[in-house]
Amino acid sequence: QVQLSESGGGLVQVGGSLRLSCAVSGRTFSAHRMGWFRQRPGQEREFVAAIRSSGRSFYADSVKGRFTISRDSAKNTADLQMNSLKPEDTAVYYCAGGDPWTYWGQGTQVTVSS
Repeated sequence: QVQLSESGGGLVQVGGSLRLSCAVSGRTFSAHRMGWFRQRPGQEREFVAAIRSSGRSFYADSVKGRFTISRDSAKNTADLQMNSLKPEDTAVYYCAGGDPWTYWGQGTQVTVSS
C-alpha cells in the first residue's frame, strides 16, 4: 500500500521560512512526478509545485522565486523549501505523486502570521 506522509508544517512569521518534507512508502517513485498542492481557507485545492523524474520543476506563479521543490529518489522523498512566506501562503499543504496525481498525503498545516 502506497502512503505519502508530510511533515514540517507549523506557524511562522511573515518573511520566514519553512521546509516541508514528503516521505513515500510502499512504492518507489523515482520514475514518477511528485508535487505539492495547497488548500487555503475557503478555497479549492491548488497546484503549488511539481518535479519530474528528470528533475525538471514547475511552479505556480504565486510562489515562483520563493519556493523550491526538490527530490531525493534514493530516499523516496520530496521537499518543498518555502522562503519569504506571506499570510496568503497560509494553507494545508498536500504532497502528491504519480501520473496522474494518484497518491495523496493527509496534509500539513502552514500558518503565516503577521
